[in-house]
Amino acid sequence: MANHTSHQSYGSINHKQAPVAVIVVPFPGQSHLNQLLQLCCLLSSHKIPVHYVCSNIHNRQVKLRAHGLNSSQISLLTFHDLAIPPFISPPPNPRATTKFPTHLQPSFEAYLHLRHPVGALVSELSQSAERIIIIHDSVIASIIQDAASIPNAEIYAFQSISPFTLFYNIWEARGKPFQLEAEVAEIQNKLPSLDGCFSSEFVNFVTYQYQFMNFQAGELYNTCRLIDGTYINLLAKLQTNVNRKQWAIGPLNPLKIHEQSNPTRRHKCLEWLDKQTPKSVLYICFGSSTSMPDDQINELAIGLEQSKTKFIWVLRDADKGDISTEVRQLKLPEAFEARTERSGMVLRDWAPQLEILGHPSTGGFMSHCGWNSCMESISMGVPIAAWPMHSDQPRNTVLVTQVLQIGLVVKDRQRMEDKVTSSDIKEAVRRLMASKEGETMRKRAEELGEAVREQSAAQGGVSRVELESFIAHITR
Repeated sequence: MANHTSHQSYGSINHKQAPVAVIVVPFPGQSHLNQLLQLCCLLSSHKIPVHYVCSNIHNRQVKLRAHGLNSSQISLLTFHDLAIPPFISPPPNPRATTKFPTHLQPSFEAYLHLRHPVGALVSELSQSAERIIIIHDSVIASIIQDAASIPNAEIYAFQSISPFTLFYNIWEARGKPFQLEAEVAEIQNKLPSLDGCFSSEFVNFVTYQYQFMNFQAGELYNTCRLIDGTYINLLAKLQTNVNRKQWAIGPLNPLKIHEQSNPTRRHKCLEWLDKQTPKSVLYICFGSSTSMPDDQINELAIGLEQSKTKFIWVLRDADKGDISTEVRQLKLPEAFEARTERSGMVLRDWAPQLEILGHPSTGGFMSHCGWNSCMESISMGVPIAAWPMHSDQPRNTVLVTQVLQIGLVVKDRQRMEDKVTSSDIKEAVRRLMASKEGETMRKRAEELGEAVREQSAAQGGVSRVELESFIAHITR
């Protein structure tokens, strides 16, 4: 795997002949890192030199956790490990009134110190390629601000959330600048408030970043028009710069899972799934930024056991800012794992989510509804039991359950302070996994997944055409 420790080492790769080189700068959160790694692999498969530029901590993280990707594709990328200043890395607080991971804020602030090293790298690479393309996560626009003064550089923003959620957030923030058509207005009336979705520190952070969003030549979305077409068009209507181009090139995640060439490296949960009947297993995972208190974990375990549904449960605390392994050990009810040994599996390490969702035995996904997880579930045709925690997740839940109708709500956004009882969980699991209603959702999810894969993979499919359009545009 190409892994260059700083921008000075770039010279080991010769881009003298390259008309274009791409620099990708992600935001240091797992979902953001992963989506842009997937984009890098797509671009490099078109024989474009791609540089993944990140802090050394987060480069290590994204490579260790890469799943469903072809390792030979990752090896084509050039990773630049840039140093960031030391920062405090407190543990997550599972009892915090706001579920947003405020403990990560020091790592976000430290990350902004990459502005000058990134600027130096862009300047260096700009001398050996006719055109430099910078793709940055929209919430760290300030890091790449110096690239705007480089004559042969073009800047594109990557939106890591759905156009559905993004549109309503911006439309509301701008004072509802135009009237919505009836159907879109009706959905807006059903959206939960953003109160409590973000910390005030993060709101200030993002507000500052958006000052640097006026020199982008276009925006990229990890979605497809089948899911978000209405909202991509509405976003175009909102754009202050009407000339800014937009491309919906998702799903970015692989649509075919690459089997490990070495079967001994295959995760144990996949072997367990091999022995289960089709669509019988519920996969449970709440992402890398959720910290659940012990009493809520206890209720989930009881409800799961009482539902008598087969399951794979990823039980991990939220990441710390420095991605250290010193995390709180989460407790389950006494003898829970022994009692459910035949029906379920609890994973405390990093799980191969895409492979699990793509496995024929998986029939449902209990999820926090982060956009990365939503897109992976949609593309694999798996319905969702939505349990949103913070950020874009409550509004993504509305898209999944009410617009696409491929899921149900476990925890209502209006009851964010309440504990979800074991009986609520048991009922939600049974509805999704063992009812006619759940079967209808599963069929709808499978049909949507098939249509999304078709749009992305088939010659002439809309998402594939948009990806090819973007590549043609940057290599013109």
